[in-house]
Amino acid sequence: MSSNEQKTGGWRTNKWIRAAIPALLLHCSIGTVYCWSIFSQEIADYIGFSKGATEWAFSFAIFFLGMSAAFLGNVVEKDIHKSSLIATICFAVGMAGTGYFIYLGGKTPGSMVSLLGIYLCYGLIMGIGLGTGYLSPVKTLMLWFSDQKGLATGLAVAGFGAAKAIASPIMKSMLENLGDGGIYKMFWILAVVYFVMMFIGHLLLKKPEGWHEPQGKSEKQSIMSVLKTRKLTNYIGIWLMFYLNITCGLALISQEKMIVKCIGLAGSIGIISTVSAIFNAGGRLGFSAWADKMKDRNTVYKMIFIISIVLTGVVIITGGIKNGANSGFLAFLVLALIMMVNAGYGGGFSNVPTLLSDHYGMGSISTIHGITLSAWAFAGLTGNQMAAWIVSHFGEEVEVAGNMVNPVGYQMVLYVTIVLYIISLALSMFFVQPSEAGEKCDGH
Repeated sequence: MSSNEQKTGGWRTNKWIRAAIPALLLHCSIGTVYCWSIFSQEIADYIGFSKGATEWAFSFAIFFLGMSAAFLGNVVEKDIHKSSLIATICFAVGMAGTGYFIYLGGKTPGSMVSLLGIYLCYGLIMGIGLGTGYLSPVKTLMLWFSDQKGLATGLAVAGFGAAKAIASPIMKSMLENLGDGGIYKMFWILAVVYFVMMFIGHLLLKKPEGWHEPQGKSEKQSIMSVLKTRKLTNYIGIWLMFYLNITCGLALISQEKMIVKCIGLAGSIGIISTVSAIFNAGGRLGFSAWADKMKDRNTVYKMIFIISIVLTGVVIITGGIKNGANSGFLAFLVLALIMMVNAGYGGGFSNVPTLLSDHYGMGSISTIHGITLSAWAFAGLTGNQMAAWIVSHFGEEVEVAGNMVNPVGYQMVLYVTIVLYIISLALSMFFVQPSEAGEKCDGH
């Protein structure tokens, strides 16, 4: 591909224009789903519902992201132009529809129609756009960057992680400057902006000319048959460790702001949140690029889990969350844990498609990756809720530097996550087999 690219010198065979740029346009758009916390309280106040009631819109979005990826992976496999167009339309329509139902809720506060409409638009419709948009560029990137698959997928998935850091200040500015009804106006404006970005990405996205999908007998091979080319426990191990890593990440990230208040750094929440988002994106790019140099990409997961176990254990032993407000060193340890969990959370996402391609080949990677993203769907429903349940049932709120926080509750979350990280490490070590860089199914 690179030699052909050098011969023609044309944009039609340029891997950056045909794969990397469209992937970033798609992922930097859909990744803004993680900006939910920026405006969730404003939505709740405007439509007359509690923040807890509106929070389900985000949970539904993540759930339908994973489930649409699982069920529409075969569509992505067959036609990336159809799938990227579905993603563009669903994401933009979902945003515009969310804005409409927020507008409706402002007219009739407390109306169930507005709340259910937000669930439908932000949760279901946007969720479908998220799942298909997340999957569409991944296989194409791995085909164009066949010698640097990790770097390529890490670049795109880093765009998903960095979207929050990029869009958050823009959204905050819009909410402050759009006047009355700024919350629904923001959604309408962004729906147009993201439609344009994603549509350009859709037009540019293209598989390399030299790639031919598997034909004949192998094309009809079921996904289960492909998975059974290795021990089925191998795939179960990959799915479970992916699920547990996301669950642990969401459990800690969902409590991140309160933990920062707990260690006496409430005034720096904005800066710390931005830095953690950078670590999230950096982990997606760094861990996956690093894995390109390893014989077995599963080694990266072992490293992520070991680092997470060690830092979580240190914070538990030192009581870092409970005592961080009185010790700069303990506060530093807590921040180190937050940053590395964010990095490992991101790295887990960027490495899973390349790990799967090494094990099962490129022939059905979009479908297999899509099914694996169902782990994200279930983790989206369990990670945040698990942490919230623990915090509400253990410890009690106390005042720290003028803020009401529950240090015992946040510390208890770590006891659960360290156990889950240990289970993940065991799965990585004993269930997931050494990679054979499954090129035999590649279809070249």
